[in-house]
Amino acid sequence: MKRRVVITGLGAVSPLGGDIARLWRGACKGESGVGSITAFDTTYNPIKIAAEVRDWHPEQYIEPRSLRHNARFIQFARVAAQQAYQMSGLTEARLNRDRFGVYVSSSVGGIDMLEKVSRSFRVDAPSRVPPYLIPNVMLNLASGTIAIDLQAHGHNIATASACASGANAIGEAFRVIQRGEQDVMLAGAADAAITPLSLAGFAAMRAMYTGDDPSRASIPFDAERSGTVMGEGAGVIALEELEHARARNVPIIAELVGYGTNCDAYSIATPEVEGRSVGRAMQLALDDARIVAADIGYINAHGTSTILNDKTETLAIHRVFGELTEVPVSSTKSMTGHMLGASGAVEAIITTKALQDGIVPPTANYRVPDPDCRLNIVTKCQRASFQYALTNSFGFGGHNACLVLKKWLD
Repeated sequence: MKRRVVITGLGAVSPLGGDIARLWRGACKGESGVGSITAFDTTYNPIKIAAEVRDWHPEQYIEPRSLRHNARFIQFARVAAQQAYQMSGLTEARLNRDRFGVYVSSSVGGIDMLEKVSRSFRVDAPSRVPPYLIPNVMLNLASGTIAIDLQAHGHNIATASACASGANAIGEAFRVIQRGEQDVMLAGAADAAITPLSLAGFAAMRAMYTGDDPSRASIPFDAERSGTVMGEGAGVIALEELEHARARNVPIIAELVGYGTNCDAYSIATPEVEGRSVGRAMQLALDDARIVAADIGYINAHGTSTILNDKTETLAIHRVFGELTEVPVSSTKSMTGHMLGASGAVEAIITTKALQDGIVPPTANYRVPDPDCRLNIVTKCQRASFQYALTNSFGFGGHNACLVLKKWLD
């Protein structure tokens, strides 16, 4: 019999704020973290708009000297993990550290550090490359550093599935607890790709918004959408076996009940246009949760604000829920931008809070309905009573990951 898995802690660093309270408050208000880029001079860069983490103070959680040579994504991940660890009450727990693991992923890892060092690299002086370069570029170092911070001696893997990385990390952590291999897992992802090279690369793929109006820059499912907006940050969830959490007498936030994952096997950069695999991933998550589509009261969509993704996701939702479905749908990327691998983790956190508080967050700045995206798009924060919610994440390479969360009622 599979063990039940509950959520006991949440941690986030996002363009809406550096903690869960500010993330959720901003999401409920429909606030946008999208604005003009301040991280570098955009004079010669085609991208002028992004969703940056501003007013960043990691020293509130991490000893400053240990942050000195961390790439930005590792800093984000460590802070989010500390938040989740503290909220879950694990700081006071007598844990079996061999049954406490970390699955924290990334899409592009320490690309900021790689760019910084590359700009000063000389072929005739390789010894000038700093010794911390490689450890900061590697995707797994966020997960490894968190384990060192928290003395987590259990499973430790960084799944690499592009923009599905965070959701896959949470889903795979869910599985190892279900199977009885671990009791507690910190799971999620971090990314920090608001850099000159990264944005120029995404722009070359014609996937990015290239205008200068923040209010029309990240508008998923809107007929006037023209590309995604880069975001950054981290999301980490503390997952725990139900009886382990009960024995600690800690508050339970929600239950994770379903996980579906597969691959389009179609294109490295575009979704399969009929939405068959994406729909199948959603159905797998519903089947895993042992519920039907009608049980879902809210969908946090992948919704990237690109023409093809939003149309394809709509088709996939219609496949599973029916063309006339009235299930509320929103894309919170309208507020956070596309945080790459971190998106799935942060969106799972927002979905968890939506269940806990009975609130559906909006798709900010949505104005013009698209006949190719006929969904019940939520445009203003609304109260709702629902027991199950679905959150979708899809990544380059055709990676799909869907999670079903359940309101905690026991």
